[in-house]
Amino acid sequence: MAPADPAPTHALEPPAPEDAGGGGGWPLIDGWARATLSPTGPRLWQTLTHKSACLSCAWGTGGQNGGFRDELGEPLQRCLKSVEAIGAELQAAVPREVFAGRTIAELQQLTSAECDRLGRLDRPLIRRAGSEHYEPIGWEEVHALTAAAFRSPPPERVASYSSGRSSNEAAYLLQLLLRALGTNNLADCSDLCHAPSTIGLSRVFGSGTSMVNLESLQHADGVVLVGSNAPANHPRLMNELIRLRERGGTVIVINPVLEAGLLKFGSPAFPVRSMLGGGSEIASLFLQPIPGSDTAVFLGLQKALLERGAVAWEFLKAHSEGWQELIAQIESTGWEAITACCGLSREELEHTAARLAACRAVVFAWAMGITHHANGTTNVQAIANTAVLSGNVARPGAGTMPIRGHSNVQGFGSMGVTVHLREPMRLALEQLLGRPLSRVPGYDTRALIEAAERGTVDTLLCLGGNLFGANPHSAQARRALGRIDTIAYLATKPNTGHFHGLAARHTLLLPVYNRFETPHRTTVESGNNWVRLNEPGSTHLRSGQLISEVAFLAELAHRLHGDTPIDWRRLQDPVYVRELIACTVPGYKAMAGIDTSRREFEVSGRVFHEPRFATPSGRARLAATPLPDLTLPEPEHFGGLAPGERGLVLSLITARSYGQHNTVVYKQGDQYRGMPHRHTLLINPADLVASGLAAHQRVTVQGEVGALEGVELIPGSIRSGAALMFYPEANVLMRAVSDPHSGTPAFKRVPVLVRGR
Repeated sequence: MAPADPAPTHALEPPAPEDAGGGGGWPLIDGWARATLSPTGPRLWQTLTHKSACLSCAWGTGGQNGGFRDELGEPLQRCLKSVEAIGAELQAAVPREVFAGRTIAELQQLTSAECDRLGRLDRPLIRRAGSEHYEPIGWEEVHALTAAAFRSPPPERVASYSSGRSSNEAAYLLQLLLRALGTNNLADCSDLCHAPSTIGLSRVFGSGTSMVNLESLQHADGVVLVGSNAPANHPRLMNELIRLRERGGTVIVINPVLEAGLLKFGSPAFPVRSMLGGGSEIASLFLQPIPGSDTAVFLGLQKALLERGAVAWEFLKAHSEGWQELIAQIESTGWEAITACCGLSREELEHTAARLAACRAVVFAWAMGITHHANGTTNVQAIANTAVLSGNVARPGAGTMPIRGHSNVQGFGSMGVTVHLREPMRLALEQLLGRPLSRVPGYDTRALIEAAERGTVDTLLCLGGNLFGANPHSAQARRALGRIDTIAYLATKPNTGHFHGLAARHTLLLPVYNRFETPHRTTVESGNNWVRLNEPGSTHLRSGQLISEVAFLAELAHRLHGDTPIDWRRLQDPVYVRELIACTVPGYKAMAGIDTSRREFEVSGRVFHEPRFATPSGRARLAATPLPDLTLPEPEHFGGLAPGERGLVLSLITARSYGQHNTVVYKQGDQYRGMPHRHTLLINPADLVASGLAAHQRVTVQGEVGALEGVELIPGSIRSGAALMFYPEANVLMRAVSDPHSGTPAFKRVPVLVRGR
C-alpha cells in the first residue's frame, strides 16, 4: 500500500504581501459595474434595496434593516455573489420553444450554466412517461396529480428533498404535512454539507448551531478558519476578518489549498485599501495539512496546549465532562502519529498553539472542508474539544461557528426539516396534531437515493435544490430518481436535475416565486441564528403562472388532510403559519409578534453567553477523537496504468469555483486559482514532476466509479498529494463514501488516478 501522502509542502507564515496574489479587488468592482450597466440594472438595484434577505449565503444581509445592512445596521454589506444570484432571477421567462422544440436528450447535453441561462420558469410543465418533451399542464391537474401521488402509497414510500432557498414558513409546512401523513422522510441539502456540524456540536454542547453572533465575533482577537473558502462563498465574513486584523488580532487559516483571498482580500467595504493598496491582509498563519486530517491537526494543537501549560484547567473541570478521557488520549498519542497523519510538523503545531494561547478570545469557524469527510463529525468534535480546552467558549468573542452555505439552510433545520427531530419539537407537534408522530426513522439525502435505487420510494417532492447534481456517484443518482413514480420539482429556474433526474411516470416542473417576489411576508434564519423578515414583492414575469410555495404546500396539505386536526387550507395565510411556528419551534416564541412589531430577533437558547450548555448536566461533553486512516490506494485499485502511461494517485478535493453558488455556475473559469475553465485539475508542481506529467497537459482522471477525459492540469498552491476539481462535474468520479454519524459524503477526499502519456 502507498503511504497516505507524499512529503509535506506547506506554508506556516503566509507569503509576503508583495509575493502573494489576492482575492476580491477590481474583479468585484468590475462585476458590480457590469451588473449595474446590464439591461436588468435598474431592477437589480431595486431588488438590492428591497427589504428581503440575500438569496446567497447564510451570512447574507437584508430584511428590515434594508438590502445593504446587516443585523447590527452596518452598511455596505452586499457582495458580488448576491448580485449574481439576483441577476439570474431577473432573467426573462424561458422561451416556449425551448421545451416545445428541444427533446429531453438535447436538454441533457446542457451544462449547469447553460441550464441556468435558459431563463425563469413561468408556467407549470410535465414530462410524462415515454415522452421526449416537457409540456404545459394546468394547475388544477398539477394539484390533483400531486395529491394522488402522495395519497396512494404507504407513508414510508413518500419523501421530500429541500434546499435553503425557501422560507421558514414553507419549510414548516413541508415537514408538517409529511409528518401528519406518517412519514419522517425529510431529506435536506444540509445532509450533504453541515450535518456533521449539527450532530457534532449537539453531542458536545447540546445545540447544533453557531454559539457566536455577529456582535460577539466583533469582540474576538483570534479566529481559526478551517476548510473554508470564505472569499468566494461567504464574502461578507471577510469584512469581519479585515476588522479583526486591523485591531491587532490573529487569523489562523487551515486549508490544503492556499486560497488567494485568504492571504489578501479586497473588499468594497474598504475601497481605498482594497482598490489602491491591493487589499487587506487576512491570514496571520496558514497551514496546509493533508486533506481529511483535521482531527489530527486539532489533536496536535491540544497536545501542544497541554505541554505548554495553556489548558484552561479551571474552566475545563467546572464546565465540561469527559475531559479525563480526552486528556488521556492527548497524553497517549505520540507526536509521530499526529504529524504522520496530518503532514504538519510538531514545530508548526506548537507555533500555532502558541499564537492561539496568546489570544484573549478565539472563534473557531469552519465550512465544508471539515464536514465533507468520512470522519466529518469527528472533525467537528475535535474542534469543539479544542475550544473547550482553551476556554474559548461561552463568553464574548469566543466560541464555535460553523459557516453555513445556503441562505436559509439553518432555518430549515429549525423548522423541523430533518431526520433528527428534537424531542421538544416532536412533543409540540404531537400536541398540535393530536396524535403521536411516526417513530420510523426517515431517509436523509443519501439514504433517500439508496432507497429510491432499491425501488422503495414512489413519490418525491423537491422544494428547490438540485438533488441529482448535488449527489456523489451521478450515475447512481440518475438511476435512483428514474425508479420513483412521481417527482414534483418546485423551482424558479431550470437546472441539470430537471433533465437528468426524471421520474418513471410523471415529472412535474413547477414555477414558484423567489424570495423578493413572494406576495406575502416570509422569514429566514441566518447561520448566526438571526431571524429576518422579508417584505412582500412582485415579479417581473407579468404573464407568468407562478405560485408561492406556501400556497402550493397548503393546498396539497388540505387535499391530503382535509380540515382536521387543524385548518390546513388556512395555512395559506403565512401569519397563521408563524403563529404555529411560535408555539411549536424551540427558540421561536418571538415569531408570534413579528408581523406587528417588524422586529427581527435572535433565536433563543443558542448563543451561549455563559458556560451553561444545552446538555442534561449543563456541561460540555468531551470525548476522544480517533485519528483517521488516510491511506490512498495503489494505481492497481483503478485498473492500473497502461504501458507507456504516466500518472499518480491523488486525494481529490471537489469544490465550488469563485463564480459559483451551490450547483449553479455563473462563470466558467476561476481566475483566483488560475483555472481557466471547468474541465481542469489543480495540482502541486512537485507532483507534476514526480508523475512525469506536464503543466496544461490533458489527462484522464479515473475515479472509483467513473472517469473524466481531457482534463487540463493546472499547477497551483495546493498541498502535495492533493488535487482540486470543480463540483458538481467531478461527482461522476466518486462512489458515495459517507460519514457514518451524519450520512454526509466525503466530497473533500476522493481517491483518483491521474494518468496520461
